[in-house]
Amino acid sequence: MAKRRQWVWWVATLGVLAALLAAGWSVRDHFLPMDVGTRAPDFRAVDLQGRPVSLSALRGQVVLVNIWATWCGPCRDEMPSMERLHRELGPRGLKIVAVSVDKAPTGAKDLQAFAQELGLTFTVWHDASGRIQQTYRTTGVPESFLVGRDGVIVRKVIGATEWDHPAQADLVRRLLAEGPA
Repeated sequence: MAKRRQWVWWVATLGVLAALLAAGWSVRDHFLPMDVGTRAPDFRAVDLQGRPVSLSALRGQVVLVNIWATWCGPCRDEMPSMERLHRELGPRGLKIVAVSVDKAPTGAKDLQAFAQELGLTFTVWHDASGRIQQTYRTTGVPESFLVGRDGVIVRKVIGATEWDHPAQADLVRRLLAEGPA
């Protein structure tokens, strides 16, 4: 009889462990960072005219999503390279969307002044709530996600980078050459 109880205990323990493992596996995407090969989640922000915008409106295009803030030195440092990449590959279809996560009182006028100061011509959106950081599970700013036409993240960069470096630009050129999804 003692052996039978022991056997039942082991089966029950394994059953509970299997259930916990299955439950954890089913919600893993809510805790793991966004990474290469995962679908870029949609998010909402406002443009500098205060109109609502979303990533889903750019579906089917190659998009560089950059999450940044005006107070971030490395963000400021990488913006010129993003501008150079935009000037080179924007006409071929690259969309750069720099999403500011500055909190109030920073507003559209502040972001426009920042963009003008740096000579930025790519798209700037504002998410004062910072929800994009939760959605993309970022570790800080800047953090960038290069998204292919199929909506899948192709490159993730934590921290500042030189976006017009030949290796980065070549990857974007290859994505643009693939044509519509």
